[in-house]
Amino acid sequence: MNRQTFLSLILGLFIHVGLLAQPTFFDHHIVEAVGFKNNDNTSLNNYRFIQNKSLYDEKWDTLAQPTFWRTLMRMDEDSALLNIGASRQIITKVAVTEWNALQEERKNAIRDSIRAHYGLSADARIFLTSGKKYFYDFQRVLPIIEKGIDAFKKNGVDPFYAQTILLIESPNKLQKSSVGAYGSFQLMKNVAIQMGLKVNGYVDEREDFDKSAWAASQLIKTICIPETNKMLVERNISISENEIWYKLLVLHVYHAGAGNVKKALEVINPIEGSMELITTLWQTEAGQFRNASQNYSQLALASLLELDALIYRSCDFIYPCVVDNNNESDEMN
Repeated sequence: MNRQTFLSLILGLFIHVGLLAQPTFFDHHIVEAVGFKNNDNTSLNNYRFIQNKSLYDEKWDTLAQPTFWRTLMRMDEDSALLNIGASRQIITKVAVTEWNALQEERKNAIRDSIRAHYGLSADARIFLTSGKKYFYDFQRVLPIIEKGIDAFKKNGVDPFYAQTILLIESPNKLQKSSVGAYGSFQLMKNVAIQMGLKVNGYVDEREDFDKSAWAASQLIKTICIPETNKMLVERNISISENEIWYKLLVLHVYHAGAGNVKKALEVINPIEGSMELITTLWQTEAGQFRNASQNYSQLALASLLELDALIYRSCDFIYPCVVDNNNESDEMN
């Protein structure tokens, strides 16, 4: 038996066993990327990830907004994209220094010409958004994704949320946001304390990955998902916890808070859960649900798609994992 035939048989066995062992509790596949090459192309590691086929089956990968953010995630901060705010349609790529050298009158004239060319209203926002490659350093977050997956599974929470939050919140380093969110899961101080963490002048347990992961999973389990379900029930919309639109809505609650998401839903008044619900949220402002909130699920999709691209570009093999169906909840020690 030659090596290629042997590998084919082994891969077939892995796939067969892996699919049989997939839990019905969550709609995802945990895969192991074997022989993952780092940026220096010298070290090899194995990492586990959540694979979401629905992103492609449902065409989330074809939307303009995730495509826009994926482009920025590959660009250095000295370059920027001139784009239409509402649709994230890319107009052109520019050098930041050249744009900054222009007089405000010239910048406004360029924006006005874009509005006229595309038939936009006079108040349509035209953004210049700089490259985000420096922030979305996914190589740095790879080693802790599987730790997040395990922590969320242990608490009975879909690990999709762990992987996604880690990708979009602090992928390059542990840092504090302008509003005070901190740690790998970017928890606000009051939320962290509510979830059982110690945050005071002497200690900040948001720095501890395991405790922060437990708190984030507990937040999703006890607040984000119940509040999302409550909003959907009030509108007679079916709860579909395994569908992408639902998971993105939960992420909006995680980021913006249930009150702000509820205000946004009151504006758009959806009658069913779907991709359209999410894409309409991207165009909606209500309360404190504004540009950063609109962007959140766009960044989630872009990050997940970029992770997939990185995996397939950088590893030798991808195997489905045999997973434990035991989803019993454990309390934090």
